[in-house]
Amino acid sequence: MDHNKKVFVVAFALFSLFFGAGNLILPPLLGYQGGESWPWIVLGFVLSAVVIPILGILAHARLQGTLFDIAKKVSPTFSLIYCYLIYTVSVTLPSPRTASVTHEMAIMPLFNTSSWLTSAIYFALVFLFVVNRSKILNLIGKFLTPGILLILMAIILTTILGFEFSFSTSAYSNPFTHAILEGYQTFDAIGAAVVGGVIIISVNLKHKDLNFKEKRYLIGKAGVYAGLGLFLVYAGLILTGALMQGEFDSEISRTALLNGISLKTLGSSARLFLSVLVSLACFTTAVGIVTGTADFVQGRFNASRQAYIVTAVIGCVLGVVMGQFNVGYIIAVALPALMFMYPVTIVLIFLNLLPEKWASTRVFQWVVGVTLLFSIPDFLNSVGWGESVKVFTHWIPLSQFHLGWMLPAVLVFLFVNRITKESR
Repeated sequence: MDHNKKVFVVAFALFSLFFGAGNLILPPLLGYQGGESWPWIVLGFVLSAVVIPILGILAHARLQGTLFDIAKKVSPTFSLIYCYLIYTVSVTLPSPRTASVTHEMAIMPLFNTSSWLTSAIYFALVFLFVVNRSKILNLIGKFLTPGILLILMAIILTTILGFEFSFSTSAYSNPFTHAILEGYQTFDAIGAAVVGGVIIISVNLKHKDLNFKEKRYLIGKAGVYAGLGLFLVYAGLILTGALMQGEFDSEISRTALLNGISLKTLGSSARLFLSVLVSLACFTTAVGIVTGTADFVQGRFNASRQAYIVTAVIGCVLGVVMGQFNVGYIIAVALPALMFMYPVTIVLIFLNLLPEKWASTRVFQWVVGVTLLFSIPDFLNSVGWGESVKVFTHWIPLSQFHLGWMLPAVLVFLFVNRITKESR
């Protein structure tokens, strides 16, 4: 296989592993409610749902280890706790959400079957992909991603070419920061930590002839291409939603809006095309999450194949059970976990991209510790206890945008590097 083909197969696989339920249903509603503010919404959403996740892939390419290596400089104990939290959240929230979205949008409108049946068949297929570990890169990169992209491009281009470019007033007072927080709901920064490990192992299995530097270049270049693809799709879906303002009820749900858009763009064949799109987009993400979790547990049990299979079974069973809840409920339950874990994950990604002289063990420990501390108010606010800390958060810059952790993390990073440099 020539170099460019290798890059595109990995890039397509990365795109599919990232592009799941949230990535499909969140952007259109953002554009629909944002109207004239759609360019700011694109910037905010892309920042948290493309730029940071792709930086996470670049960090993985630099380390070429596991999720454990991303956080181990804080401490091995912290890294282990962090890994188990990430994987537990992943298999209990975003993975089941893919089954829930598939049932609501792809299966129920066509067959009106039970969600239990949908989830059982769905995760049985996920399990088959996961146990065929060595073939995942080719199966997803060569066969599933092109189908996803073709249907998405048909929806986006039909809207752009067929609708007048006029926009209504935005419903958001701060469209940029609102879009950043919606980008959290894609789980893609956390997904980068999980999916990055899957890609590293897949590349190692498929391209044993490549050395460390060649694999780093391959994964890094593929990450940039995947990021460009995600950017174009998100921008197109947000613009599509903005152009559809006035076509539907203002209180329309995310899934109903996507259904409506597909009917207006793809016509009578919309239901079938949308069913295929939703199923493929969701399925590839679920495969990535369960595979990543099973890879991690296998690594903790001396490369035990049995540990891999047992973890895959548990991940799929959890997917079936949690997949019975509707999409809105799963998104609401996910928010507190995201408000606490996302900032730490973002910080770890950035620190792992920096040269050693700027990212010592002490820097990791202090910056992560401060980020955790200043993430607590947003976590408390997301579970309804925000009033208890409001007197303190009032004084924290950017806290009104749920980014109160950012400035303290930057200041501590600069301060610790300064005193470390002076002590040398």
